[in-house]
Amino acid sequence: MCYVLLLSTTSSEDLVVHNNDFVRFSKELPQITEVTALKYPHRWYIGSKSVCSCSFRHLYSIELGFGEPVEWYKEESEDIAATLQLIQIIRELVTKGQSVDCIDAWEHQEMYPVAKDELEVNLSLIKNSEFRFFENHHFTFSSAT
Repeated sequence: MCYVLLLSTTSSEDLVVHNNDFVRFSKELPQITEVTALKYPHRWYIGSKSVCSCSFRHLYSIELGFGEPVEWYKEESEDIAATLQLIQIIRELVTKGQSVDCIDAWEHQEMYPVAKDELEVNLSLIKNSEFRFFENHHFTFSSAT
């Protein structure tokens, strides 16, 4: 089973220009139900060093909220680096006035619940180093102060 990160935006920018060893944008979307829940016209699949979306910071539950990596919860340094790069790209899009949403889902949806829990993320309230994805959540980003 693999994580799937989907992103949509009002920006027509070609996000492939940001591709590197840790973050890979593709217009080829997986065949999962969550694709239909994306809000904006420009849609992207976000892969990672593991090709799927597994190599980003993910938590099963939102109960711990956003937070810096901690010693007692082991996270790979490359997953942290990938998440930092991705949230910076999202932050730049939002700062330019673009709308952005993202869904963290499972590839084999028939085995897991469809991502339906919505989460408004005000980027002016969290640092990049605190950001992580929560399984089965639909994120909408803003930077309202």
